[in-house]
Amino acid sequence: MSNDGPLQGISLTLAGVGKMGFALLEGWLKAGLSPSATTLIDPYPADAVRALCADRGISLNPPVAKGVAADVLVLAIKPQMLDHVAEVAARTGPDTLVISILAGKTMADVAARFPQARALVRAMPNTPAAVGRGITGFYANDAVTPAQKALAEALLAATGSVVALAQENDVDAVTAVSGSGPAYVFLLAECLAGAGVALGLERDVAEQLARATVQGAGELMYQNPATSPAQLRINVTSPGGTTAAALDVLMGREGLQDLLTAAVRAAHRRARALSG
Repeated sequence: MSNDGPLQGISLTLAGVGKMGFALLEGWLKAGLSPSATTLIDPYPADAVRALCADRGISLNPPVAKGVAADVLVLAIKPQMLDHVAEVAARTGPDTLVISILAGKTMADVAARFPQARALVRAMPNTPAAVGRGITGFYANDAVTPAQKALAEALLAATGSVVALAQENDVDAVTAVSGSGPAYVFLLAECLAGAGVALGLERDVAEQLARATVQGAGELMYQNPATSPAQLRINVTSPGGTTAAALDVLMGREGLQDLLTAAVRAAHRRARALSG
């Protein structure tokens, strides 16, 4: 590897180029990953994937070259396809770093299909990665070297923020909070628009207001990382005002905190069940 940047000089194989895989790939290329050192494995690549490969000189579904192992293999296939990865496993060696973003698949699951690889990372990104605002929690096993861990962080940070986890089980909690979290926010916008319609607003007006409010509030948090969400809430709440009246409902008994906690716990239970 060269010293020009963490992604310079590495060879990378990406197995599975769906929406998340494609978002990661675009982030890596912007961060300096060499197209000529990149291999994509996908039996049914989308037209956009084929076009990108043709335009950038990225290898798509080449035959396995004996004795040639990638520095990094990223698994972004559908979880149920993990049992059909013999051709992908043949592209790994003892020094290959394997990064799995497969929901519900443990390191033990991955290790059983990739016996040659020792260094394993399990990660959980989320869909805002597609616009560079994702966040990924990841756990690295003991075989991952400091250099490989730094490389994994650089790869995962290409589409947003990264959080290193203390234990593999924490990946299930990350799945429940941020992996599934965008859907909770979208539901908030949906419900806010519905409440506006109930007050007499036209549907398109209510949806425009709700969407812009969620977007703006998110951007405000993004641009003020040192200010807690609780403090931001306090900043826009005047005592005895309209916001306070609404928060009395949302923060009351069996309010939003209790409901969201129950929802995240349900997602966590399902993640644990899928992980075995």
